[in-house]
Amino acid sequence: MGIKSYNPYTPSRRNMTGSDFAEITKSEPEKSLVVAVPKHSGRNNQGKITVRHHGGGAKKKYRMVDFRRNTKDGIPAKVIGIEYDPNRSANIALICYQDGEKAYILAPQGLTDGMTVMSGAQAEVRVGNCLPISEIPVGTLLHNIELQPGKGGQMVRAAGNSAQLMAKEGKYATLRLPSGEMRMVPLNCRASIGVVGNGDHNLVKIGKAGRKRHMGIRPTVRGSVMNPNDHPHGGGEGRAPIGRPGPSTPWGKPALGLKTRRKKKASNKLIVRRRDGRAIK
Repeated sequence: MGIKSYNPYTPSRRNMTGSDFAEITKSEPEKSLVVAVPKHSGRNNQGKITVRHHGGGAKKKYRMVDFRRNTKDGIPAKVIGIEYDPNRSANIALICYQDGEKAYILAPQGLTDGMTVMSGAQAEVRVGNCLPISEIPVGTLLHNIELQPGKGGQMVRAAGNSAQLMAKEGKYATLRLPSGEMRMVPLNCRASIGVVGNGDHNLVKIGKAGRKRHMGIRPTVRGSVMNPNDHPHGGGEGRAPIGRPGPSTPWGKPALGLKTRRKKKASNKLIVRRRDGRAIK
């Protein structure tokens, strides 16, 4: 995938960039694999806003991506096309199994139309294939990694990301995640081979506010420009400092850097090294 720029016929257009969608080979989604998702604009069942800055946005349907890949073990599937997915940064691939069933999977780099993919312990270690980590050699780059066997891939699903298999010992494999964290995962969990495609996604410049609104993201107002009755950072003459021991949310709770992970979270024992380089105590 490449990045394209635009002629600056307006000031906002000058610095805007977008994807050239060179990897995309299929424009329309498979009707049997899409479902409508109602919008809530960040509101709960009482109509109250519980998630701020959500609302509007272009209408889109959810593509049912197969993150488990455990129902068609040993059956080859042919890649029909690579599609854009408005619900994620990665592209998705439409595959068709030999029995005629179709499914969506995350499209890794190098996966193209006509290639064959397979899942299961007997599958080859090849881009796009999904197999248990116990069958994958050390050093392989992985994506769509399970945390619990059979639950489906939960880690490393964003565009351009990959984890590396560092070691296998006992019942666990050690992975180096994109954040730098070293984590143990059960060997019978599944993972897909390769790096998630659409790696230039992070180079796209939005360029104008309207494009964010198309994504369903409403404006975020800084607390420091509000009045003191609206935000703890508000008030003061001119540009005033926070005036508190640390940054706060609009409701007075500590923000920006406060650790929210439970000290006794069960999975702490599976984290070998945190992304800041420290070992878990």
